[in-house]
Amino acid sequence: QVQLVESGGGSVQTGGSHRLSCAASRYSVNCMGWFRQAPGKEREVVATINTGGSTGNYADSVKGRFTISRDKANKTVYLQMNSLKPEDTAMYYCAARRLFSCSRDIATMTESAFTFWGQGTKVTVSS
Repeated sequence: QVQLVESGGGSVQTGGSHRLSCAASRYSVNCMGWFRQAPGKEREVVATINTGGSTGNYADSVKGRFTISRDKANKTVYLQMNSLKPEDTAMYYCAARRLFSCSRDIATMTESAFTFWGQGTKVTVSS
């Protein structure tokens, strides 16, 4: 079993930056990702990264603004969010899967592709 604990949620103004962290109890996973769910909307993938790599894949809505990275020594994955917009307001969830690497086609990285989930951390972007 892998436990994921997110931290770093909070409130930020439009155009600001914020960083989320996800600490994994075990790093025997191949792929980790960040999802978000806004009120009344479905959960959507934001970014994914292979734990053995350094290149992330991103949803079009965050490409160029968000950066996913991992610190293998600390078993932690980060989501650096820049140029935040009100539409980025959501509950952000960390997810992981053990057996397979992340797909290069992020559209296929749906909820069902991940086995382990964190409890979520809320990000509010005010205008």
